[in-house]
Amino acid sequence: MGKVKICADSVCDLSEELKKRYDISVVPLYVNKGDETLKDGLEIGQKDVFAYYRSTGNLCKTSAVSVDDFTNFFKEQLKGCDELIIITISSDFSACYQNANIAAKDFPNVRVVDSRNLSTGEGLVAVSAAKLAAEGLSADEIVAKLGEIIPKVDATFFVANVEYLHKGGRCSSIAALGANLLKLKPCIAVIDGKMKVIKKYRGSIEKTIKDYVKDRLTDVEVDDELIFITHTTAVENTALTAEEIKKYKDFKEIAVTDAGCTVACHCGEDTLGILFIRK
Repeated sequence: MGKVKICADSVCDLSEELKKRYDISVVPLYVNKGDETLKDGLEIGQKDVFAYYRSTGNLCKTSAVSVDDFTNFFKEQLKGCDELIIITISSDFSACYQNANIAAKDFPNVRVVDSRNLSTGEGLVAVSAAKLAAEGLSADEIVAKLGEIIPKVDATFFVANVEYLHKGGRCSSIAALGANLLKLKPCIAVIDGKMKVIKKYRGSIEKTIKDYVKDRLTDVEVDDELIFITHTTAVENTALTAEEIKKYKDFKEIAVTDAGCTVACHCGEDTLGILFIRK
């Protein structure tokens, strides 16, 4: 059976180490910074997004991988494999899935998978696919198994500073003011490819982390292989999160990774999430 190459768009937020370990190639989305259009993760990163906002008061914006970019990417990646699977951000968030499908029409050995997720929720799907590929499954067999895994991805995050959500038009001025005065931190879940506020935490970020991890990992059966801490926050907050995770579940790997430009552009600084697969 031939080699199956696993790929994803840059929203997957996988670290360079994980991409190398699982042989996952990534095609970048675009980030629009003023008059500049830059490749996500290659020409601009999370810290650049925040620096631009601090200096100008304007948000960067993201745009999908184009059909031409997908076409060129498929051509290059197929040089070293027999089949290719491309995993994209949820089709409810971006045109990446649609554009990948258009490009894939010219490649009978390319399969397109909608992760129904974002950030390392998508990354978990990509890593799962890579593990299946390493077992020797065909592209169609992998896609079928991903159909069972995708609904089990548990992807949530909380936003400690709602300034970016307000600036991007995702909450009103009154709601933003109230959230900041009361130190409210909305917790957002990705459910069937869409984002929904499921809870609002109150208090310090340390208290929020403890309450949030407890809520996510209590009374839930998990695949204990991997959990992500994906963030735009301080290192001490990710360390505390890892300590709290260990109180509830014994994951074989806790991977800490920076959220990429998509999360940074829309959610801003001091955003943190834990993402894993349920049983």
